[in-house]
Amino acid sequence: MTVGVLGAGQLGRMLALAGYPLGLDFVFLDPARDAAAGRIAPQIAGAFDDPDCLRELARRAEVVTYEFENVPARAVQLLAGLVPVRPPSEALAFSQDRLAEKRLFRELGIPTVEFAEVNDLPGLRSAIARLGLPAILKARREGYDGKGQVLLEREEEVEAAWSRAGGRPLLLESAAPFAREVSLLGVRSTRGETSFYPLVENHHADGILRWSLAPAPGGDTDLAAQASEAGERLMARLGYAGVLAVEFFEVEGRLIANEMAPRVHNSGHWTIEGAETSQFENHLRAILGLPLGSTALRGRCAMVNLVGDIPPLEALMTVPGARVHLYGKQVRPGRKVGHVTVVASDEPTLRSRLGRVFDLVPGARAAR
Repeated sequence: MTVGVLGAGQLGRMLALAGYPLGLDFVFLDPARDAAAGRIAPQIAGAFDDPDCLRELARRAEVVTYEFENVPARAVQLLAGLVPVRPPSEALAFSQDRLAEKRLFRELGIPTVEFAEVNDLPGLRSAIARLGLPAILKARREGYDGKGQVLLEREEEVEAAWSRAGGRPLLLESAAPFAREVSLLGVRSTRGETSFYPLVENHHADGILRWSLAPAPGGDTDLAAQASEAGERLMARLGYAGVLAVEFFEVEGRLIANEMAPRVHNSGHWTIEGAETSQFENHLRAILGLPLGSTALRGRCAMVNLVGDIPPLEALMTVPGARVHLYGKQVRPGRKVGHVTVVASDEPTLRSRLGRVFDLVPGARAAR
């Protein structure tokens, strides 16, 4: 069976690497001729909304999925008329519009921060009067790794923020006084079978995920229950198949949903070595209607992103329990070019090994 993938970045690459042991073949569609996944599988080099390229992808694949959520919704709708596309296009549409996403969370009884639609400068001032400051002005569409966001802390900053971010649909959100960010990775198959990985604690710098811990320290079963209930509601509402990631803020023992990603996710890379079944394999199992694999941990786990630089591999390889994953991408500032997973049998050993990785990865230790 051949799986078609919209996007040929590192997530697509890792999907293929997980699928080859299952006897699967892959074909990717991506405009970048040097795409990471294109080095290990056939790639159709063309625009995501090119009808001829989409028909070619549908002709060569039995099922199509996607590795990032900025694929044009029209492209997915066209494909869905030719070949099964999973996760469903509705999930993609919600994740592409932060306002629609927040409204979906509210519809399902999933807590969020207060928010308001913003279309002009008077509307921004009105939203600030209602929500107060500090608040975050966000582009409703596109934007990732902190892009398309402006933190507003004082009234004097409003006009400058509008000049920087205005001219497109925006959303103002109250700034949550959160203790930490955690993420949930759930998976649901075409059979309706669901499973969840343990909650993960995430640490960022400059809007980019730098490292994650699994399970999230504290072992709070109530938090895990809040997260999995939200995941269940979302996947049932969307008729979902595949991996779904939901990011939450923890505020005084309560989870506040921030955003979702209808795909495999950076905060789940630890699952390659740290779980019985990786998120990538389970995504493939789910969209193909195969039984899901166990999401149980193999130990205490961490994942450290390699951002903008590749440390000395020889030194990283001497860290016990560490595995290096490079994406075959050109190094440039702010670009994720690989990651390191670390697995240990207990928390103190994991922290010791993680400290050795931090010594080799600039910027990771300073992440919040």
